[in-house]
Amino acid sequence: MEIIRIRVATHNGKKRVLLIFDFEPRLIGKIKELPGRRWSKTLNCWHIPYQKDYLAYLNETFNKEVNFLPCKSTSNEYLLNHDENAEVQFESWQERKNISKKISIEIPKEFEETLRLKRYSENTIKSYKSHFSRFLAYYSGYDLEQITDEQIRAYLLYLVTKKSVSTSYQNQVINAIKFYYEKIKDRPTSKHYLQRPKKEKKLPVVLSEEEVVNILQQIVNLKHKCIICLIYSAGLRLSEVINLKISDIDSHRKIITIKGAKGKKDRISLLSDRVLTLLREYYKQYRPKEWLFEGQKGGKYSPKSVQNIFRAACFKSGVKKHATIHTLRHSFATHLLEHGTDLRYIQELLGHKNSKTTEIYTHITKKGWDKIKSPIDSLNLVTNE
Repeated sequence: MEIIRIRVATHNGKKRVLLIFDFEPRLIGKIKELPGRRWSKTLNCWHIPYQKDYLAYLNETFNKEVNFLPCKSTSNEYLLNHDENAEVQFESWQERKNISKKISIEIPKEFEETLRLKRYSENTIKSYKSHFSRFLAYYSGYDLEQITDEQIRAYLLYLVTKKSVSTSYQNQVINAIKFYYEKIKDRPTSKHYLQRPKKEKKLPVVLSEEEVVNILQQIVNLKHKCIICLIYSAGLRLSEVINLKISDIDSHRKIITIKGAKGKKDRISLLSDRVLTLLREYYKQYRPKEWLFEGQKGGKYSPKSVQNIFRAACFKSGVKKHATIHTLRHSFATHLLEHGTDLRYIQELLGHKNSKTTEIYTHITKKGWDKIKSPIDSLNLVTNE
């Protein structure tokens, strides 16, 4: 059953009922049918006009297919219940900005602490917390320690059948749940109930060399061009390029040192002559202090900004493929293979632990295709004119 958390609040001087839930197209479609519904950017949620019997009205509208829950209150949080007097005036931007954080399910403190002690990356910690919070919300009201393997299986089945989540999403959920019960509570979870999905064998999207040229030519800003060129020329991940320091660039040996990459591994990659020339121009103009690419207010460059740069360049170039920053890394490996680079060297440059991970590029390279002729080209077909 879907969960929508509700609260009564005064918004823009009017009494409203806030509807707070995780993104779900079906629920949004239903809410858009409600009279007087509005979306608030500041509160980051949908809200409807307040009426005395609003809970009964919502239950009737959604045919009791949705579980409407008040936001549980703890210390320093807003009080939320079904009392019409429990109103809140959102007076500051900070309060509006943090509303989602204030109503989130509280995760056991030891969950994040253990993740940090085991030196998980910030992205992994964020992902695990998000997935485990949704799991707790699904079984809101249950004792966490008493949730059975059968209930965990039921939640996974709900995600697959009702939410149609991807296999990677399903795997992340399993990892987060297993981490809590196995690593923190020392309770083995049955493999029979937490079965892994069959791994998808999808080929990565790869840009042709001509498409890469077209994309790079759309980028005028020197810093932006350096970032995108560096990613493609060295096969870097997004997290790797924004974590580069000035000292990681060795112009004499023509190498880039990537420290603490995926799997906490260091490696080196190529520093092309063309990119080195760009970087020297960039350094003279921007004078970064610590990080190779810094934001306007200092500190590391924003990952979202890099994504926006690449997305805009793809749009201007007319490239129709569903390309992301990571597509440049795939393209780097594929183009090296097509130019005759040994697969073993490509594996080292990408930092792959297993050679089978690198071998996927053999399935998408065009190397040798010019010697293969389609059988239809050998048929003596008579065209009708």
